[in-house]
Amino acid sequence: MICRSVCGRTFLLFDPPGGVISCAAMKSCGRCSRQSPDEANFCPQCGAPLDESGGPETVSVDQSTAASSQDEETLWRLFIGPNADRYLETFKKFASSGGPRFALSWNWPAFLYISFLWFLYRKMYLHAFVYAVGPMVSAYLTGDMSAGLVWGIMAGVTGNYLYYWHCREHIERIKKIGGLSQADREAALKEAGGVQPYVIWVGVALYILFFISLAKMAQEGAPDRDGRPAKQVEFTRVKASQGSS
Repeated sequence: MICRSVCGRTFLLFDPPGGVISCAAMKSCGRCSRQSPDEANFCPQCGAPLDESGGPETVSVDQSTAASSQDEETLWRLFIGPNADRYLETFKKFASSGGPRFALSWNWPAFLYISFLWFLYRKMYLHAFVYAVGPMVSAYLTGDMSAGLVWGIMAGVTGNYLYYWHCREHIERIKKIGGLSQADREAALKEAGGVQPYVIWVGVALYILFFISLAKMAQEGAPDRDGRPAKQVEFTRVKASQGSS
């Protein structure tokens, strides 16, 4: 057997007893330098994939970065669920090379919809609790019923940023869990993220009760200094006048 190297490729020349020389092309692994048959796709020693030139197949940095970015976006889409396109576009405002930073944005559902219900809809339970209790406490302490509007504006301005951090923390936490298959990871993302559709009907019910209360207040009239409805005051006055007569 004789080895010959031609144009960077190695050839083995076999001289069998019959005197006829056969030639077998070989290629070298760029990782461990092991010689492999030309038709081999993987190195038998280290298992590295072999391209046609004999070295391990390489992936460009751009291709690797693009694939990684695409995989990351897929994780975010799985976690966000409905309206993922809109939220991912908004989240670009918060991402920077130095780390996440706050940027002005506006979330209409968090403002128009009862704020704590929007947080509950997106499974942000701590924020839902704060926005459920906060307006009531503020109105009680200040005596100003417009405090709820202030909380609604706060939710509209900060909702997207708070939701960005919520998604980021949960996705990173799931990524760090070892031993998860791709299917298990996707299931975990959907379970931790997504939305709770039943909250929509809770909001509809609360709005119906709110408008019923407004209609009742309009029917009874504005309250007097003692907080009694105008119709009740008028009824009491008429009854008193009838009794005196």
